[in-house]
Amino acid sequence: MLDLIRKKQQSVLVKFVFWGIIATFVGTIFLVWGRGSDRASDGSSVAITVNGTDIGVQEYQNAHRNLYQFYQNLYGDRFNAEMEKQLNLGKAAINQLIRQVLLEQEGKRLGIEVSEQEMVDSISKIPQFQKDGVFDRATYLQVLNYQRISPEDFETSQERTLFVDKVEEKIMDAVTVEESDVEAEFRKQNDKVNLSFVRLAPASFESKVKVQDGDLEEYFNQNREQFQIPTRIALRYLLFEPGRYVDEVPVDEAAINKFYERNLDKYEIEEQVDAAHILIKVEKDAEEDVRAEKRKLAEKVLEQAKAGEDFAKLARQYSDDTGSAAKGGDLGYFSRGTMVPAFEQAAFALKPGKISDIVESPFGFHIIKMNGYIEPGVKPLAEVLDDVKAGLKKDGAVRVAFEKAMDAYNINRKTGDLEKAAAENDLGVKETGLFDRQKPGDGIEQNPALLTAAFALEKGELARPVRTGSGIYLISLKEREESHIPEFSAVKKKVEEAYRKSESIGLAKKAAEKILAGLQAGKKFSSLAKEADVKFEETGLFAQSYGAFVPRIGNAEKLAEKAFELSEENRIAPDVYELGDRFVVAQLKEKQPADMSELTAEKREQLRETVSNTMRREVLDARVAELKEEAEITAAPFINQLLEEG
Repeated sequence: MLDLIRKKQQSVLVKFVFWGIIATFVGTIFLVWGRGSDRASDGSSVAITVNGTDIGVQEYQNAHRNLYQFYQNLYGDRFNAEMEKQLNLGKAAINQLIRQVLLEQEGKRLGIEVSEQEMVDSISKIPQFQKDGVFDRATYLQVLNYQRISPEDFETSQERTLFVDKVEEKIMDAVTVEESDVEAEFRKQNDKVNLSFVRLAPASFESKVKVQDGDLEEYFNQNREQFQIPTRIALRYLLFEPGRYVDEVPVDEAAINKFYERNLDKYEIEEQVDAAHILIKVEKDAEEDVRAEKRKLAEKVLEQAKAGEDFAKLARQYSDDTGSAAKGGDLGYFSRGTMVPAFEQAAFALKPGKISDIVESPFGFHIIKMNGYIEPGVKPLAEVLDDVKAGLKKDGAVRVAFEKAMDAYNINRKTGDLEKAAAENDLGVKETGLFDRQKPGDGIEQNPALLTAAFALEKGELARPVRTGSGIYLISLKEREESHIPEFSAVKKKVEEAYRKSESIGLAKKAAEKILAGLQAGKKFSSLAKEADVKFEETGLFAQSYGAFVPRIGNAEKLAEKAFELSEENRIAPDVYELGDRFVVAQLKEKQPADMSELTAEKREQLRETVSNTMRREVLDARVAELKEEAEITAAPFINQLLEEG
């Protein structure tokens, strides 16, 4: 494959390889596929089987890990345990793997193939493998080597990606967009309604709930599973924190240079200008005579500035930008993409000390002075040496911590002796109380890999070391309490809380149904709301393009759909809508139809593309859903558990 590509390109020189960008790109290739095929060869390593095609545990773990790293890179410090839980990466990885296998199987049924030439073209066009816009074999190997991916593994994954892309295109090519589809989309975006509504919260009815003798025990017996205590475990563990081993990491010149080259993106200097400006503000809807008068003022100020008058003084006197006027118009340094295009283009075209001609933007007329300029480039190694050394030590400390944890595991795994491992590493054995998967014990992170390992442990076993944000965990099982339903007396307080909540939900729903019945009987909505002591509200005008979102109510798919079916003759939404912990009754207040004369030829073409993209995606999703429904899919117990938790 490399030789074929090499024949199609010329030898050129490369300036820099921005490793952060490369890592992000190559990582996305393996978000689903993982590294290599990792197909299971025997039942013991199978995670999922789809129509006889096995997906290995290793492949699932790779997909999950790469999704985790992708979102970690995407969100940085904002990526926390709560976000990870909401994203449900384990389930996402499973569904993606199943989807890809189903599409691969569909492609084979359709007779789709990926030619060698298509592979050559796709890889040679990847910018990260090019020098000066041309594929370069050495760069290709260097990038893959940095990511610890063999060319064979990468090309296998790339071929699978291309294959699935072709299958998707084949399925989506069946889509045809009619004029009626375009007009329906225009109406969807421009038809608007305003609803009157009330919402009733069960919490406001809890005080009306009466608890009779025997009610609680009866409720408990009818809803025993609701009070089931999940499997809980207690752990004993060692935490190998990388910070303990920083001083054990050697730092030499070769390592420094290598780290610097791999992290050039961290030390990249963006092109920046230091500018000041004077804004003569013009409203967007200003009359032409007003605009002409403002421009005349701007020309007067420009003449003074170019005549050598103090720019800062002129800014304080004339500028309508209150944020910068007091600072003499100073905007400080900014990079490209920060300002509106016209302003940016003019600012970056200036030389230091020079003043622009009048620049018009949506805000009005600007006069810009450039005070300084920073060329793009990369900070020299000498300037960032301390940061490089710190990064080296940080990365190295993680490796040392993992190696020590692995040594402790290998030496003690047969005996499960944590005390011996702790003594050998000058660590203390830590213990947790009983905890379940949703609420880890003290010192235990909400980390899927760690929790999966922990709940799979048997007494006397050590789990393989697990790396988390805090360090490397070496864990053993202290105690296991299997899932069970407790005695009524042990959970009586929880039963009463649940009973009151259940009854208050019923009362709130009955009150909402009473209001709806009153509306349908011809009573005034506002009077019914006052009688029920609930707030009478309006959504304000909103369009069908809002989707399931209804202003001032929130996500309400059924109500949002029904809202646009209402009319002057049929104003009342026919149901009580249960939304979260509230019940909503609604009625049409106002309907504003789309003005079809505004559907210009240009707008029609824009909407045609929007509709086409939407319909293509819907057709593809529908076909995948059909394939999944028809498929025979079996999964390992831990996979089923992840799917159930999602």
